[in-house]
Amino acid sequence: MGKKTILITGAGSGFGKGAAIGMAKNGHSIIATCQVSPMVTALRNEVEALGLADRIRVERLDLTDPYDIRQAEGWDFDILWNNAGQGEPGPVWEIPVDIVRRNFEINVFLPLTLTQGVVQKWVREGKSQGKKVVFTSSMGGLFTPANWGTYVSTKHALESIAEALQQELAAYGIKIQTINPGAYYTGYNETMADNPFRWLDDSKNITKRADLRKGFDDFFATPEGRLDPKEMIDRMIDVVPADTGKFRNVVPKVIEEMLKDHQIAAWENQI
Repeated sequence: MGKKTILITGAGSGFGKGAAIGMAKNGHSIIATCQVSPMVTALRNEVEALGLADRIRVERLDLTDPYDIRQAEGWDFDILWNNAGQGEPGPVWEIPVDIVRRNFEINVFLPLTLTQGVVQKWVREGKSQGKKVVFTSSMGGLFTPANWGTYVSTKHALESIAEALQQELAAYGIKIQTINPGAYYTGYNETMADNPFRWLDDSKNITKRADLRKGFDDFFATPEGRLDPKEMIDRMIDVVPADTGKFRNVVPKVIEEMLKDHQIAAWENQI
């Protein structure tokens, strides 16, 4: 595995930031992108303090801004890591559909827009051999817990898109991978769990705020809900730049086994 140039979306926090720093320390060149300008400044300062300014270039890439996307498509890199995402939990039978639509826009349609632009450019310019696209999916790309249906349905959609891309782009030498983290304690899941409370209204909705909050709090209090993110970041640092490996990368192992059991059980699921 030679040194790679890797574009990461959503590198301002969590997995993206941790893996960007780790891969740079391993000698790779990173284009770390953040959604908003204040995050760019904060990350640039952090990179400078770590002495990694020659390996990590920090840029703004707001996927909702078509000019940002167009600019990013002009950069030169070997690997596109679609890591940015956002989540809308809450009961699927009561969540406003415009919120569902927006979650698909951010997690599916906009990363697909960026990916199409990048891979088409690689193929047209004859530079596609050895390139790679990685998607941060989720354990929720492979099963659906109650009250997480909207968010995980976007990840189910990404799984399907990635599987199609793997088959369609193999002839051009472009590799495709997904990374499927468990519920690691990066702050992402915890802040995502706050989202339904901006629309859930005890005077209108049947699902009560206190009941939904208790369900979330009970899950985050379990060991499975508070996994140490270092394990996942270490795996990402290995997986993202690699020339070979699994198409799907579920971490930790116990979650991989749980998902396999769930998929087998799905065949026996009764109404």
